[in-house]
Amino acid sequence: MRLDLVEKWGLEMKVRQGASAVEGPSALVLGIETSCDETAAAVVRDGKEILSNVIASQVDLHRIYGGVVPEIASRKHIELIMPVIDLALKEAGASPGDLDAIAVTYGPGLVGALLVGLSAAKAMALALGCPLVGVNHIEGHIYANFLEYPEVDPPLVCLTVSGGHTDLLYIDEYGRYDILGRTRDDAAGEAFDKIARVLGMDYPGGPEIARAAEAGDPTAIDFPRGLLQADTFDFSFSGLKTAAINYIHNLRQRGEEVPVADIAASLQEAIVDVLIAKTLAAAQAYGVKTIFLSGGVAANERLRSRLRELAAADGIRVYYPSKVLCTDNAAMIACAGYYRYLRGERASWELNAVPNLRLGEG
Repeated sequence: MRLDLVEKWGLEMKVRQGASAVEGPSALVLGIETSCDETAAAVVRDGKEILSNVIASQVDLHRIYGGVVPEIASRKHIELIMPVIDLALKEAGASPGDLDAIAVTYGPGLVGALLVGLSAAKAMALALGCPLVGVNHIEGHIYANFLEYPEVDPPLVCLTVSGGHTDLLYIDEYGRYDILGRTRDDAAGEAFDKIARVLGMDYPGGPEIARAAEAGDPTAIDFPRGLLQADTFDFSFSGLKTAAINYIHNLRQRGEEVPVADIAASLQEAIVDVLIAKTLAAAQAYGVKTIFLSGGVAANERLRSRLRELAAADGIRVYYPSKVLCTDNAAMIACAGYYRYLRGERASWELNAVPNLRLGEG
């Protein structure tokens, strides 16, 4: 039956055994994530042990459009949400009655997509008499690291980088975040995706840029580094995006060949330079010896390797999740929800989707 479901619905199933439980009451948490184009459900024990992590991706569905189409994503979530939840419970060897809490993403994201996950979570919580816990999607990305490295505790600095967000945080304890810097315009992942589209690459653009960059020269084009020398932890990538698009258009207007690999490598280097410089500066300013990377762009190998190398010179350890936990998944939502559950936080039945939710809000 499980294999039939996988074939029928196109589910990507990931199951990973984690470490022993942390101190505190034992709890089995179902996580639900539908913020964009992945329908995901996971069962996590004690915030550390992944019993199941089921992801149904819509990437192939949206690729022909060059990006996510919100209405199509919402309709697909409706089709997939219950089969995904059923499969997550089956893989975990759990029944709905075994659950201690249900954690669900309520923002940020596409409003229609978020509402599908919220509706399913509320219905289950009401039927089971189970606590409902709302989770910020960005907070979930941070907690992917605590899943992967249960031995690591705050304080630390975390760089969260994705298609819609670039946040630099100081975390001195679980659930408390000091926002050091944010992007003032485009997120790093957004810059990757938009330049990839101009270059004619497939969606999602970030991995395509990274692959092309492997054959390119990162010093070939001197793209701008926004706010690199400024006395701020904020980021800005719109100037870089505009410079890269203009560079490509000028070459095409003159009938010259577009050096895709060199553009990709130079663009990647410009983004990575800024991300690393500000992250290391924040770690030094706050005197921490631990850095987390999180979010989809945390899967970028150039960012990982350069940050790890430069941080090591200052005795700073860098942690990042495995790639399946970098992208959108429900295990990270269940983990973040577990810590909120321990603090006694419960969402009301009026919990609604907040598409522009920021970390520390709500």
